[in-house]
Amino acid sequence: MTLNVGGPLLLVGAGKMGGALLTGWLERGLNPEDVFIQDPAPSGEVAELVKDKNIHLNADVDALPGPPAVMVLAVKPQAMDAVLPPLKPLMTKGTVILSIAAGQTLAGMERHLGPDAAIVRSMPNTPAAIGRGITVACANAHVSEAQKEHCDALLRAAGSVAWTQDEAVLDPVTAVSGSGPAYVFLLAECLEQAGIEAGLDPELARRLACETLSGAGELLRRADLPAAELRKNVTSPGGTTAVALEILMGEDGLQQLMTRAVKAATKRSRELSS
Repeated sequence: MTLNVGGPLLLVGAGKMGGALLTGWLERGLNPEDVFIQDPAPSGEVAELVKDKNIHLNADVDALPGPPAVMVLAVKPQAMDAVLPPLKPLMTKGTVILSIAAGQTLAGMERHLGPDAAIVRSMPNTPAAIGRGITVACANAHVSEAQKEHCDALLRAAGSVAWTQDEAVLDPVTAVSGSGPAYVFLLAECLEQAGIEAGLDPELARRLACETLSGAGELLRRADLPAAELRKNVTSPGGTTAVALEILMGEDGLQQLMTRAVKAATKRSRELSS
């Protein structure tokens, strides 16, 4: 099905995440003529798309054929205070704001855009760059069902989407899935280094760690089983996996470390959102 949001789409911020979304939108049939980008320094990938698809880049907002149906905010959180006020005059009752900026609350954006602004706050993660992200989104009371559907379609260009009515959960979401890829990369680092210390060639250790994590992740995604069950299925009593897991699952093991890490990240997310 061709992606259509019912009018012009204004993408504010075209770095890696904004560019990943744009690529997904175009692949799903969004008309390039409907896309307007505002970014003084777009990523190289976006610059190529702009050239190849004749997308409007940094055009005067008066050049828009009509009020934006969707304005996607893909800027750094610290830039939001400067970015939001100039957008307010562009909004009409039919415009919805879709923010992927971490730590920017609905109330904070409403202060800039007005109490009646239709706003969706979302938290994607970096695998969105390859269409395998997971995004959790929360809409304020002014977002219509049609606008929510448009935002859902735009976010699905980057992977899976889940919706919540409780904005507060976006802090632990940030801690689990937003920061989560870094935890996985750290696990790959540690597994690689452990392999080297066990006697493996560094290149082989790196390959084994990378392929093992990516393969196990894909198996987990496809299997109709919880992670705990998959773990048990590959653990023979008294075998090599079992003795390793005794260490990883022991006192002050991986579960305790991960719980502390997620609690710390959740706390920091709340601090940044306040």
